[in-house]
Amino acid sequence: MAINVSQVLVTTPNDNQGELGLDLGIKDFLTTSKGEHISNPRHLLKYQDKLAKLQRRLAKKLQGSNNWHKLKKKIAKVHTKIKNIRKDFLHKLSTRLTKENQLLVMEDLNIKGMLKNSKLAKHIADCSWHKFTTMLEYKSKWYDCILHKVDRFFASSQTCNVCGAKNPKVKDLSVREWTCSCGATHNRDTNASLNLLKQGKLDLGLR
Repeated sequence: MAINVSQVLVTTPNDNQGELGLDLGIKDFLTTSKGEHISNPRHLLKYQDKLAKLQRRLAKKLQGSNNWHKLKKKIAKVHTKIKNIRKDFLHKLSTRLTKENQLLVMEDLNIKGMLKNSKLAKHIADCSWHKFTTMLEYKSKWYDCILHKVDRFFASSQTCNVCGAKNPKVKDLSVREWTCSCGATHNRDTNASLNLLKQGKLDLGLR
């Protein structure tokens, strides 16, 4: 009988006092407030050429023929492989984060809205942010970890985590590093994750 893991009641006390701000991205899948950059595996991209070749071969076959069905099965197997590899990556990462920390803070992303951006939709879908967030939600309950989402309109990337000044130029996604008027130099994603953690603790009334 299939079991929905999100419904399994598991509670493991978490003795680790770690706390992290998490900034999800495309270039790096995840950046933490401790400066850890977790590369985006780009699972679909790795198999894109193979899928394209199979699709071209399929287009030349008579629809409904034995060879057509064989190629359809091959294509389906590649998609299944991509799905399984992606799922394994998301499971391992979400488990590590929830087991190692007592507090995780991230932005309440409007993923559905972001998928409407034709230039980014394919990359966002390959990242599976929604699935990753879902995993964090139920695993945080398993491992006694607080997962808090900061309002999506909070300017985490544009705000200097040192002095609080805002730099509207950072709205441009191509700006990866910037220097604040106070002299602090920031990596865009690390700065965002630090601000998310700070704001999350304010939201929760934590010091």
